[in-house]
Amino acid sequence: MEDYDVIIVGGGPGGSTCATNLGKAGHRVLLLDKARFPRDKICGDGITGKSRGFIQKLGLLDEMEDNGAIYDGIEVIWPKGSKTLIKAGDGYYSYVCKRQIFDNILFQNAKKFSDVREGFSVTDVIKDNGKVVGVKATDLSDNSSHEFRAKVVVGADGANSIVATKLGLNKFDASHRISAIRAYYRNVKNVEKNLEIFFFEKTMPGYFWIFPLPDGQVNVGIGMTVKEMQKKKLSLQKIMEDEIANNPAIKERFAGAELVSDIKAWTLPTAEVFRKNYGDGFVLIGDASSLIDPMSGEGIGNAMLSANLAADVIGDALKKGDFSSGQMKNYYNLLWKKLRHEVKTNYMYQRLASSNTLLKVLEPRIAKSNHFIHSMKVNFLDSDSRWKPSIKDLFLFILSK
Repeated sequence: MEDYDVIIVGGGPGGSTCATNLGKAGHRVLLLDKARFPRDKICGDGITGKSRGFIQKLGLLDEMEDNGAIYDGIEVIWPKGSKTLIKAGDGYYSYVCKRQIFDNILFQNAKKFSDVREGFSVTDVIKDNGKVVGVKATDLSDNSSHEFRAKVVVGADGANSIVATKLGLNKFDASHRISAIRAYYRNVKNVEKNLEIFFFEKTMPGYFWIFPLPDGQVNVGIGMTVKEMQKKKLSLQKIMEDEIANNPAIKERFAGAELVSDIKAWTLPTAEVFRKNYGDGFVLIGDASSLIDPMSGEGIGNAMLSANLAADVIGDALKKGDFSSGQMKNYYNLLWKKLRHEVKTNYMYQRLASSNTLLKVLEPRIAKSNHFIHSMKVNFLDSDSRWKPSIKDLFLFILSK
């Protein structure tokens, strides 16, 4: 049995960031992932302004700029066809980068500061008097069983987290889940350096996207709440194929375009304010902690945010020798102090988008609303701005019920 200060389960953006930060601080860190990198990850591939700040902190901006398409704007296309172009502030920009590349950049960096085991599937947590003290894992190369112990375990193993499941913290309802599909196309016409978000009638509450990649490809997809899909018995793939073939807003742009990948689907848990993500000897970060933004469907930024906060709290715990639930709750408190108002506001916009009729009526106002524009900047472009919902926002929220 091997002993560490911290075991991190999952080598995605959250896990790799947390491992790097703790390893740099001199702690003995084990990072486990069932995959071997580079590996694919189904995603819209947008690396937002929030993520960019953490990438900069890791010293990886140059590598990102060598591998990702830079964008500095979002074009929102409304149900009636009007458009809102939102540009980032001076000095702000973000990236579109395939997750196979982006995650590997972070993962390889984490290898410099931690003990990394690829191809290790965690099967259970180890407890001692109710406190998490390690994990059990299987080496997939030879099917051998292993046990690893640590003072703290970090669950960074995604939406279907084994760590969260074994601790009874992986229960969701359909109102807090988003389903999405993604495909890669080549030769789509009139692609610029903007993220394009389309609020088509058939895709609400959700959106159709076209995100430009650096190799001439585009990431195309649709995201929608699971609750709405189940209610209307919808097929996202059929909707996407119909929109591409028949919607005047994009039909001509896809004429002659080539589908260069399979159409893949995934489901994600959206953020639940004050959802428990800590306990004696453990914390959950990223998708394992249900931190997907309910409006944008983006999870990388919040995964990296939670990783940084968790690393700070764990570092403090290691100094004090205190790994109790009370100490780990400091992470929970810091996280929701950062995210509570943002998440509540974005649920407001998600609910507004669930009413086609209301959105059409309010479209002229929302399209020019400083509140909406600012919210889109916060979610996709600028990493610094955060705000609280105003009376106007509350009014729109009431209307959307």
